[in-house]
Amino acid sequence: MKFAYLIEPPFNYIDNTGHVTGSDVELARHVFAELGIADFEPVETEFAELLPGLGDGRWRMSTGLFGTEERRKSAQFSRPIWALPDGLLVAKSNPLELSGYQSVADNPHVRLAVIRDQFQHRSAVEFGVDEDRIMIFETYTEAAKAVRDGRSDAYASVGMAHTGFIVQNTEWPIELILLPPNEKPPAFGSFAFWLEDTELLREVDSVLSQYLGTEAHRKMVGKFGFSDQEVDLVAAFEG
Repeated sequence: MKFAYLIEPPFNYIDNTGHVTGSDVELARHVFAELGIADFEPVETEFAELLPGLGDGRWRMSTGLFGTEERRKSAQFSRPIWALPDGLLVAKSNPLELSGYQSVADNPHVRLAVIRDQFQHRSAVEFGVDEDRIMIFETYTEAAKAVRDGRSDAYASVGMAHTGFIVQNTEWPIELILLPPNEKPPAFGSFAFWLEDTELLREVDSVLSQYLGTEAHRKMVGKFGFSDQEVDLVAAFEG
């Protein structure tokens, strides 16, 4: 069973022993083990390839994504596996005093990094950030380096991804600014499947419905920095 993932801690990353792990990877491992599927194979890719790879059969399920209306034209999504706020990765001490998308939009000198096709690009535009101030990258590390090197003033992504990256790169002069909930509430992310892979989706959802919110689940994702409050959001989801 091939599972597509991105290098984006704490959701997916390779530890110092060469083992692929992270909250999404370990949840996928649990799900497939419960389904009696022993040949779990994580496949590293770039964000732009996640959904095309489902369509052409390179993998059967992908790491968590926001199930936008546009994406639902080419993929199906499981019940949510996490609910998280966006955040800005900025230089240490936040010299431009950024607080969220609106503060980026209001300052015409701020350059914002995003990953190609990620939801945060759309959010920035909706808040009024000019496209000519948005820098598009293919990977998390490329965007984070742009902030570290001063080529970009902020990088918009899921706040938890920034937290995981900062923990793994403590020597980098960067920090996280979480978006206030009154600017943009936490959004749900789900595993993605090919449009015609309905049986696998049904089986995965069945396992998730039994597992999400249990003590075992809380312990597993707690190792990656997820709080009980964040788990409660997906455990109580009724769709």
